Amino acid sequence: MSEIYFTPPTPKPHAPRNPAEVNAYLVGGGIASLAAATHLIHDGHVPPKQIHIIESGPVPGGSMDGAGTAEKGYVLRGGRMLNFSYLCTYDLLALIPSLKDPSKTVKQELDEFNAVPGNKTNAHARVVAKGENGPEIVDVSKMGLSMKDRKDLLFVAEASEKTLGAKRIDEFFGKAFFTTKFWFMWDTMFAFEPWHSAVEFKRYLHRFIQEFPRINSLAGVDRTPYNQYDSIILPIERYLKAQGVEFRHETKVTSLTFAPTDAMTATEIHFASTKSGATGLIHIEPHDICFLTLGSMTSCSSLGTNTTPPKPLPTPEQAQTAPDGSWQLWASLANPTANPQHYAKFGNPSNFYTRVEESNWLSFTVTLNDPSFIKQYEDWSGNKAGTGALVTFKDSNWLMSIVVPHQPHFINQPENVQVFWGYGLFPAKNGNFVDKPMAECSGEEIFRELLGHLNFPLEPTLGTSITIPCMLPYITSQFLTRKEGDRPKVIPEGSTNLALLGQYVEMERDTVFTVEYSVRAAQMAVHELMGTKMRPRDVYRGEHHVGVLVEALKMLLT
Repeated sequence: MSEIYFTPPTPKPHAPRNPAEVNAYLVGGGIASLAAATHLIHDGHVPPKQIHIIESGPVPGGSMDGAGTAEKGYVLRGGRMLNFSYLCTYDLLALIPSLKDPSKTVKQELDEFNAVPGNKTNAHARVVAKGENGPEIVDVSKMGLSMKDRKDLLFVAEASEKTLGAKRIDEFFGKAFFTTKFWFMWDTMFAFEPWHSAVEFKRYLHRFIQEFPRINSLAGVDRTPYNQYDSIILPIERYLKAQGVEFRHETKVTSLTFAPTDAMTATEIHFASTKSGATGLIHIEPHDICFLTLGSMTSCSSLGTNTTPPKPLPTPEQAQTAPDGSWQLWASLANPTANPQHYAKFGNPSNFYTRVEESNWLSFTVTLNDPSFIKQYEDWSGNKAGTGALVTFKDSNWLMSIVVPHQPHFINQPENVQVFWGYGLFPAKNGNFVDKPMAECSGEEIFRELLGHLNFPLEPTLGTSITIPCMLPYITSQFLTRKEGDRPKVIPEGSTNLALLGQYVEMERDTVFTVEYSVRAAQMAVHELMGTKMRPRDVYRGEHHVGVLVEALKMLLT
């Protein structure tokens, strides 16, 4: 397959910095900043005590969170796929000691966990249909694509990004395509929806072509021993703190000041305490560097309870006043009034935070205090907990999917408690069993809907469980249609000391809504601003391997 992408000009290399003189300020405490801090130490040789992570929340991790107790219920806002092709992410994890056994790295721990036969992913119930006598597991050994569907897929894969432009996926496919087994598996595996960007869809076709032959089993997915906060974020945080990295929590960055020159040189970071409101600023010296995570896919997220729904979707004005300040900060940098010198180099944040009707979905976390559900699930699906990956209910009005992971899923989870997670891609629609929109449902009502799809008895499961729903207004905002220039470069043109990180920057070939995208941007930023001769590893390109291409084409022809 040929590839033609939006290709940003190669930035002029920065001169090597003297690491002993550098203070590095990392705005945002998500995986991008944690990765940048780790590589500043390992590759940039910056003294850890001169690295400062500034985070608006009380803990690091950003969208890779996980918290709760058995008594009040556990919460996972989202889950992320890991895959052997995440070369940058796995390089990062190879630097971090395991919490359980410091003589091993997190990468070794991950490899060992996935090498255990009982932990391997091999879904037997990937897609489920509504049958006359209850749920029926769909045979997904064939994709159900017509010749037209295959031609359309090849056209999108071969077209240049400029040709696809700001068009939606559904502008290139007929209605029948969105009822195929391929689409039900692809869209729920990655959370695509028909109105999302054709460019991002194209990138995924290339980036994950190696997964085509096992899209029906998800056998290519790597799992962490616990949830990804406990298995990835917590070990990185502990490692960085042990090295001496400074974490400033509950500190919201409100603006940056730039030198009055043609070059983009950040000189001040303005911040406010999210607890007291007290303000302050940090002076950035010419030899210092600043990394800024743009936007947030989990900003304005709202938790309901077992008896109450989450809050309604926010307005664009509410996005600008959210407690984390992520959208407000990016909007100020891209505002010609607030930043007349450099605003044009910061992209178009309004494209991503003003379209919540296109970017939201709702997740839910279920804490079980009775073993009945897990036993019924394992008997029905043919998968032990942790081996089944996604189960998608294709006839669900909400297009509901669930993941039942290996237990325990939290480090502090008691033996007699089980946890699983799910989501619905269409929360504005009424349920099949609960006659109201998912967005207006309590946790108990959402679990009642799921039990209806499974045809499992309500009790004792419903009365002994806690389900916490979470509305995520911007969770797929990075998939929205966009124009060239809406996403800024990792190193803005003319920048001397500022790098941009996260899911809303522009990088060639790689795919947003992945941990890999955030880690790759962090590595690029460190190597560029520190002037090292190192570079992140190239994006894995399965289509360059004949065997991968052959197997993918064989699956598409089924």
